[in-house]
Amino acid sequence: MKISIITVAFNAEATIRDTINSVISQKGVDVEYVVVDGKSKDGTVAIVKEFEDQIDQFVSEPDKGIYDGMNKGVQMATGDIVGILNSDDFYMNDQVLQKVVKLFEDSTIDGVYADLVYVDAEDTDKITRTWKSGTYEKGAFKKGWMPPHPTFFVRKEVYDKYGAYSLQLKSAADYEFMLRTIHKHEINVAYLPEVIVKMRAGGMSNASLKNRLRANQEDQMAWKMNDLKPSKMTFIRKPLSKVGQFFKK
Repeated sequence: MKISIITVAFNAEATIRDTINSVISQKGVDVEYVVVDGKSKDGTVAIVKEFEDQIDQFVSEPDKGIYDGMNKGVQMATGDIVGILNSDDFYMNDQVLQKVVKLFEDSTIDGVYADLVYVDAEDTDKITRTWKSGTYEKGAFKKGWMPPHPTFFVRKEVYDKYGAYSLQLKSAADYEFMLRTIHKHEINVAYLPEVIVKMRAGGMSNASLKNRLRANQEDQMAWKMNDLKPSKMTFIRKPLSKVGQFFKK
């Protein structure tokens, strides 16, 4: 099986080299690497072009934001499996994708997810938060559960069947996609119980209290968009479930 990895970037010259190196160093797997740039104004494109022999598809053009870039990447992808790794994230080691593909050898598995650590933006060996997903149980989204999106891989046919990322949402389209595919349409997911991605701290939805409140509103919108009914505590339990992540190092 071929796995397509999509990296969406905009003005990411400070971090994208780590991302690219972590993808092209993967061993024992057929990887198609797709990079979608939103017409960066810094040195991002020049860095990407340094690796042009190892990047299968690359486009740099204006877009409507990160999720528009992801949708472009999904459309470009030709692999059996699709994963998304943003330009400030990188894989834990060179065995990650091999382990992911191994789980997809079970034809009943539609998606795979794993664990993630947040690291200091400058010192990426310093872990600031650990996101341990745990095994999915039906109804877990109502309890505030979600897997970390950079660790989430699905068969390409999942996108073909259920659609990609909603441009109505600015910071929660990844949550809405996972809610739609896992909770609503009940795709069969497998848990890889190990950390496979390092994410630099300071993501869009957590950058400020204002952004966090907006993300919570978008979480609610995600349920409404899918005609789903959350529990009374869903939108309280979702942020609270992350508190413990700061104590797992």
